[in-house]
Amino acid sequence: MKKLFVLLMLICFQAGAQTSALAVADSLYALGNYASAINAYAKVGDKKANLQIARAYNAIGNYDKAIAQYTAVLDNNPEFELARFELGKLLLKTKDFGPALEMFQILVSSEGQNPEYFYYLGRVYESVDNTEKANSAYKSAVEMDSTHLRSLYALGKYYVGQEIRDSALVYIDQGLRFYENDVSMINLKALAFYNNGQFQLAIPYFERLLELGEEKAFVYEKLAYCYFRNWEPEKALETYHKLKDFPEKLAVAYSGLGEVYFEEKKLDSSQYYIEKSIEEGRVFFPQEYASLGRIARLKGQTKKSMDYYVKAWEENKEDYYNYYQVCVLADEYYKDPKTRLNYYEKLLEMYPDLVPWLEERVKNRISELREEIHFGSN
Repeated sequence: MKKLFVLLMLICFQAGAQTSALAVADSLYALGNYASAINAYAKVGDKKANLQIARAYNAIGNYDKAIAQYTAVLDNNPEFELARFELGKLLLKTKDFGPALEMFQILVSSEGQNPEYFYYLGRVYESVDNTEKANSAYKSAVEMDSTHLRSLYALGKYYVGQEIRDSALVYIDQGLRFYENDVSMINLKALAFYNNGQFQLAIPYFERLLELGEEKAFVYEKLAYCYFRNWEPEKALETYHKLKDFPEKLAVAYSGLGEVYFEEKKLDSSQYYIEKSIEEGRVFFPQEYASLGRIARLKGQTKKSMDYYVKAWEENKEDYYNYYQVCVLADEYYKDPKTRLNYYEKLLEMYPDLVPWLEERVKNRISELREEIHFGSN
C-alpha cells in the first residue's frame, strides 16, 4: 500500500512538472522567444509540444525544419488533422505543390468536412494551373459554407478575368450579401461591369471603393474612364486631375485629360495634355500621336497631322489604320498624283489582308489616281 502511494505521488509530481514545463514553453512562444521555446518544448516531448516546435520553426522562417517537424508529428500521429492542415499550408507557401496537394486531398476525404480544406485544395490546384479542379474545390467550399468569402472571391475573380459577367456576379453578390463593405468584392463587381463595357453600372462601385478609403491609382484611373465613357466630362476631368497625384500614372492622367478636352472641342487644351502625356511616358505612344494627328487635322494643319500619324504608325506598325490616315493626309497635302499614289500602293503592299471595306476604298482611290496620271501625261 505504501509503495502504491509513493508511485501515485511520483506520477502526480511528474505530471505537475510536465505541466509546469509546458506552461513555461508556451509563455516563451507567446513572447516570440522561439529558440528558447523550442528547447523548452523539446524537454516536454508530447504531441502538443512537438506541434509547437513545428510552429516555432515556421514562425522563425526555418521552413525546412518546420516541414521536417510537422512530418515527424504526422508519422507518429497520422490522424492529427491540425498538424496536416498546417503542414499543407506551409507546403503551399513554399511552392511544394505535389506534397501540398497530397495533404489537402487526405483532409478533404476525412469525415469532418471543412470548407477551409476545400479552399486550400483549390489554391493548390490554381497554383498548378488546373483551373477546372480549383473552381470545383472552391464551389465545394461554398456549398458547405455559403458565406466563405475567400472561395466566393476566388470564383468571382476567375469569372471576372474570363469576362463572364453573369457568373461572376452570382458569387460576388453572394459575398456582398454577407459583408456589404468587403472592398475586394466591391472591386470585383466594379470590374465585372467595367470589363463588360457597362461603365454607368461600374461607377457607383468605384465610387464606393473611394468612400471606403481605397484611394488607389487604379480606382481613380478606371473611375475617370467610366465618367468619360458615360459622358460626365466635369467628373472625368476632376478624377483625372486626382490621378495626377500618383507619379507613375501621370502619363495616363494627361492622356485622359487630353481625350476629354478633345471631345469637349477644346483643342488647345487637348493638345497640351496629350503632349504632356508623351513627355511623361516611357515606352510607346501610338494612341497619343494619333490623337495629336486628329487635333492638327481639325485645326487645318494637314502636314503636321500627317507627321503625327507617321509617328503613331512607327510606334505600332501592326495598326494599319494609322498608315491609312497618312495616305489620306498625303492625298490632301501633295499635288503630285504619283506621290499620292505611292502612299496607297505602299499600304496594300505592307498590309495585304486589310479589312474588305478599307481594301475596296484604297483600291478605288488607286484606280482614280492612275487614271489621273494617265490623262495628265497625255
